[in-house]
Amino acid sequence: MEKFGMFVGQKRKLIVFIAILLMIPSVIGIMLVPINYDILAYLPSDVESVKGQNILSHTFESSNQGYLVFENTPEYIIDDKISKIKEVEGVQKVLWIRDALNMGVPKEMLPEELSEIVYRDDCVLVLINFEGNATDESTQMAIADIRDISGDNSYLSGMGALIKDTIDISNTEKIVYMVLAVILTIIVLALTLKSTIIPLLFLISIGFSIAVNLGTNVLLKDVSYVTEAIAAVLQLGVTMDFSIFLYHRYEEERERYSDHIEAMGVAVNKTAVSISGAALTTIAGFLALCAMKLTIGSNIGIVMAKGVLIGVISTLTLTPALILIFDKAIHRFQHPVLMPSFDKLSRFVVKRHVLILILGCMLLIPAIYGASNTNVYYKLDESLPQDLQSIVSLNKMKTTYDMATTHMILIKDELPDYQINEMVNQIEALDGVSKVIAYNKLIGPMIPVEMIPEELSKVFYQGGYEQIIVNSSMAVASDETSKQLEEIRAIIRTYDEEALITGEGALSQDLIEISAIDFKNVNILSILAVFIIIMISFRSLSIPVLLIAVIELAVSINMGIPYYTGATIPFIATIVIGTIQLGSTVDYAILLTTRFKEELGEQKNKVDAMTVALKSASKSIMTSGLTFFVTTISVAAISKIDLISSLSGMIGRGALISMITIMLILPSVLLIFEGLIQKTTMKWRRI
Repeated sequence: MEKFGMFVGQKRKLIVFIAILLMIPSVIGIMLVPINYDILAYLPSDVESVKGQNILSHTFESSNQGYLVFENTPEYIIDDKISKIKEVEGVQKVLWIRDALNMGVPKEMLPEELSEIVYRDDCVLVLINFEGNATDESTQMAIADIRDISGDNSYLSGMGALIKDTIDISNTEKIVYMVLAVILTIIVLALTLKSTIIPLLFLISIGFSIAVNLGTNVLLKDVSYVTEAIAAVLQLGVTMDFSIFLYHRYEEERERYSDHIEAMGVAVNKTAVSISGAALTTIAGFLALCAMKLTIGSNIGIVMAKGVLIGVISTLTLTPALILIFDKAIHRFQHPVLMPSFDKLSRFVVKRHVLILILGCMLLIPAIYGASNTNVYYKLDESLPQDLQSIVSLNKMKTTYDMATTHMILIKDELPDYQINEMVNQIEALDGVSKVIAYNKLIGPMIPVEMIPEELSKVFYQGGYEQIIVNSSMAVASDETSKQLEEIRAIIRTYDEEALITGEGALSQDLIEISAIDFKNVNILSILAVFIIIMISFRSLSIPVLLIAVIELAVSINMGIPYYTGATIPFIATIVIGTIQLGSTVDYAILLTTRFKEELGEQKNKVDAMTVALKSASKSIMTSGLTFFVTTISVAAISKIDLISSLSGMIGRGALISMITIMLILPSVLLIFEGLIQKTTMKWRRI
């Protein structure tokens, strides 16, 4: 690697030129990447609720519906607005009761079941089917047009409206928190590094790798909005330490070698070991997310693993090239730093390492208890601001029409009417069921068959299926709803063994069950992957156990904090936080351990070796940890989407906790178990 480092130094201008050229396709790729704003779209296709959604989508063409409620609006005005909405591009059909019942006919002639669905208090309900999916541009434009047409005293809800508001918030926020992340990063680097120029060079190099990573996402099917929101700042925070490690090592070697290119070659050679090990563990941690059945995990994992790999390549090529090109400016424009020398810290930790380890062990029990009992939410609307149009409309639907949850049942259309009536009666008798809407019950004997519009019958009968709609007063993702779904499933399977149940409640139930499995699988796989990489890197059986144990303590503390603060976190955080924190901060532990081994090789006793190692590594660890913290915390501070805000905040907090844990507890662990390490590690040190 030393020859490679010197080659980079010699060809530094060419490397910068190639990087500039690569930015062109990267920027084009970024603009072409499709963004997916529907988390439920990442559920596996083989679960019952998704199978039902696919039937609704492809057979009934009704999976993307909007619910438009008019309040205190005369029907003749509603009828005029509906006529205009039908002409909106992207609207497939509008189910408006007055298309079946002439405006001159009083609504009292409607069957009671149908009247209660459409008319409640001073409100009138209209159903809208969109041609495309909820995320399609045509749907999003149609929603904007419908809101303009329907005007005041109207409420449009549905997945499409929810996604539109999510897109609007995301597009407004992402530029702001990226700019804030850059500003905060510059401040941290300016306070911790003595050069005024080096923070800008780091950001140029990492900015290049981020652009290449985001641009190559065009090769993927799509990228979730969660991935898009956190990818850039997460990559900035995770890969910044590579540049910091390289720069600090270069500064050390520059004092020993008069030829700066040779000094960089040595720095690249010595840094590559810790960077490669750290990068591999980080990549392994992210790739472990691909084991999730909820495929948003692989979406985040692939993008971030790719970002780390590109970041390493950039760190070993573009970063040294830029440092050498601007070497004179780097050392000309310098200023005092606020970074402590860490002399006192290293002596304090080494002197009291037994006490510190005992205190660390005492933290373990409350940390694990808190992490095991943290409250989690699965309702996607809870992650959005409650004053959004779509959320206000959704709440209006729930309170006015008793539709806290809606289940869609799909059965064979060949079932006789009497069995369907029996089924409906049994479902209606269940706790929490406010209304069951079935075709025969809805139409009733008062309306002649010839008066029933074809659009209405198609809502219930398509492709050999009959659809039955169940409105529930129970909240989505609650134990009561899960029990209700099981009871409904038992009833419908009595009449049709292949009957399916879907809707937000069923989708959320599958989300809960899959998340529980994913949590176990991802954590086990990430720990195993990181263990193997550290074991191979150090050729040791004990070092990976000790390093992972320290990081897992930090993870437990991070995950346990919401329990003690009374916060409720999004379900996805419980799955990915542990893996991300382990993969992205274990490199701090690798750096300290590598430096400890290096100092032991200088024939020092272990106490002296740790004192020097901790003092030397702490500067890089603190700079990297603080940078990681401020980049992610900027997203948490700005984003109004709680799913993104909570996830980013916990990642940033985890980086800070890992930094502190590694600087205080890991030295104690390495000192106490140094004898075991020596016996279980090849070429640990000469005796």
